[in-house]
Amino acid sequence: MPLATSTTEAVRTGPSAPGVLTALGDDGKDGGPSTGGADNAPPPPTATGLADSLRPLLKDPALGPVRTASVVDVASGKRLFDAAPDRAVTPASTVKLATAIAALSARGADHRIATRAVRGEGDRVVLVGGGDPTMTAEDLDKLAKATAKALTGDKDKSKSESGPKVSLGYDTSLYSGPVRHGIGPNENLAPVTPLMVNEARLNDTSRGPAPRSADPARDAADAFAESLSDAGVDVSGKPAETKAPKKADRLAVHHSAPMSALVERMLTHSDNDIGEALARQTAVADGAPVSFAGAGDAVRKRLAKLGLRTKGTHITDGSGLDRAGKVPAELLTRILVLAADPERPKLRSVLTGLPIAGFSGTLDSRYADAARGAGLVRAKTGTLTGVNTLAGSVVDADGRLLVFAFMTTGTTDRQGAQKALDKLASSLANCGCR
Repeated sequence: MPLATSTTEAVRTGPSAPGVLTALGDDGKDGGPSTGGADNAPPPPTATGLADSLRPLLKDPALGPVRTASVVDVASGKRLFDAAPDRAVTPASTVKLATAIAALSARGADHRIATRAVRGEGDRVVLVGGGDPTMTAEDLDKLAKATAKALTGDKDKSKSESGPKVSLGYDTSLYSGPVRHGIGPNENLAPVTPLMVNEARLNDTSRGPAPRSADPARDAADAFAESLSDAGVDVSGKPAETKAPKKADRLAVHHSAPMSALVERMLTHSDNDIGEALARQTAVADGAPVSFAGAGDAVRKRLAKLGLRTKGTHITDGSGLDRAGKVPAELLTRILVLAADPERPKLRSVLTGLPIAGFSGTLDSRYADAARGAGLVRAKTGTLTGVNTLAGSVVDADGRLLVFAFMTTGTTDRQGAQKALDKLASSLANCGCR
């Protein structure tokens, strides 16, 4: 039976890392990425200068009782400013930086997640979920049409002829463990299954909170069955959950956007569904249990394989919605330094996906009170009740690339805490600080 595909033959590659991050300063000594040694590069800010600028801002009472920080010069890898940088605290959505770099390392920037239609036993067709939460209704319809074509072959049929008769199953066995996050039913995250359409949203939104289906996989299978029928396939009965045979004949396949694009979308919009999916992609690649706990542990182990220090780190999900997760500020800055390494271009989307202050993603409506940082700060936000975090990059007033992580716990004024964090990042962006 011919193999059909619902995607084109052209394959978009991952980022080739053009000069988005100009090589500044050192030659990679002291733990920083090699830059080839730019003799005329501007000097980094001094530790004393940064402390004079940042410490008063870090004392803002809006930041709550627990405040940790790390600022690192990318070219040299030297930490220039800190406040309890090794203390592991709740990262909220800044944990998505760990999720991103782990998935890119495990799968590669060009990897695409496959949703397949395969032959089951007898006349059964099985829709197999591969873990792509971004598949759209249009994508699913194209997959159904490609499946119908594979079932009928290329022979011309008269209109009087009936189409092939099949039953339909759907396979979600890629994932294990509970489908519900510990936070319970929530508009910020669908039940986590490897088969869903548009993140199981029940409206026409593509980002942000939304009502979610209670059974995304069944809904996807029902829609697939309807599209098969529209394409001339006689589908008997209702779709049933099943498991595809090993080495099943593939009828058609839909591929997601490349991993690099999924990472960018996740970081820009703090997409929790993609976060959980990419953590599980890491688990699949590394042979770990494909569950909340298994994926979180796989991410942590992948960070260690990358040479990052993970002492005290406890990653419990891919989205950061779980308060039990703990990450130190130092680890977040080291992830960002690694993503900036010219020798690791496939990790670059960790940086290019960061929201731009005042312009995009979760920072588009911030920085009104820290206008000096608008357009200069690129950072991942993290927000839970009582937890506010910010981690990202700036090019300072002298042209030096710095990465930072500011993390707080025990905040009672969400907007006040966000403004205080934005002022810290803005001060860093505008600091020569020598």
